[in-house]
Amino acid sequence: ERVGRTAALLAEQLGLPEEEVALICQAAPLHDVGKLGVLDSILLKPGKLDPHEFELMKNHTALGGRILAGSSSPALRLAEEIALTHHEWWDGSGYPRGMKGNEIPLSGRIVALADVFDALTHTRPYKPAWPVADAVAEIRRLSGRQFDPEVVAAFERLQPARLLDPIET
Repeated sequence: ERVGRTAALLAEQLGLPEEEVALICQAAPLHDVGKLGVLDSILLKPGKLDPHEFELMKNHTALGGRILAGSSSPALRLAEEIALTHHEWWDGSGYPRGMKGNEIPLSGRIVALADVFDALTHTRPYKPAWPVADAVAEIRRLSGRQFDPEVVAAFERLQPARLLDPIET
């Protein structure tokens, strides 16, 4: 839900129509659904993944795409696109396809940043939560490399600390 909220705020900041913002908010939380097919011993490993484990982890993008494929629902079709592209990097060094720049759908570029911000600012089995200022500095540092500079600029217009506020239901 946090990734969905952040992705929607980024989409809004980028000037996307209200309907697209709502779809991104619905679809983004499914970005890692493919991790259902990744062993817990890899997902919950407290240390760095070895090269073989990392290759297995990378499969979650294609698996997520397959899980979500074939739906007539606009939100699930967008979720499929996001699952497949949220680990592509602006400079082309991401996965699974090595897409570059505007080849990467905007939805994937938005969720890539939202996902990394969330991962950095929350505790994971392999690392403690980072302070918001450090996470923002890291995202800035990766602008033009991992992240679309326009999406980073939109992120900087948000109040990143507010992105950690509890989600109201």
